[in-house]
Amino acid sequence: MTDSSSRSGDTTPLETIHARADEILARGRRFDRRIPSFLLRSPLTRLGYLWGTAVGWIWGGLWSTGPIKRREGLWVFRGMPEWTFGRGGVCVGGCFLTGDAEPDERMLRHERVHKAQWLRYGAAMPVLYALAGRDPLQNRFEIEAGLADGNYLPRQRRQTLRP
Repeated sequence: MTDSSSRSGDTTPLETIHARADEILARGRRFDRRIPSFLLRSPLTRLGYLWGTAVGWIWGGLWSTGPIKRREGLWVFRGMPEWTFGRGGVCVGGCFLTGDAEPDERMLRHERVHKAQWLRYGAAMPVLYALAGRDPLQNRFEIEAGLADGNYLPRQRRQTLRP
């Protein structure tokens, strides 16, 4: 059978997610083209990023019971109570607020993308993120940061070659 229903059955759920993610990212790029350039990665958005970082420092300083470290360009506040952040953590400006677990390299890579998003959009970032929705598989900012790195999808194991 060659109808569309049999063809759609040939794709895996992961392939479907990736195809949908590509559509969402393309829609986000089209949206960004409508934003005046002075509102993207500009001195104005830099102020918004600094404001976000200050908010992150205040919130993290109030609630963090763990170490505060500078890692890969981010201020990482560990030991935050679960109610103070979303899912695995939250990036606010240049701060990553998270629970007790030490974030691994992939999680930090994911959060660095969010930091870059803060630098691009400034104080508009929380509003744009909220408008993108709570479902990470539909949220352009989570997709751009990497769904697997953010623990929203299973991470693919790297195969090691053995002689």
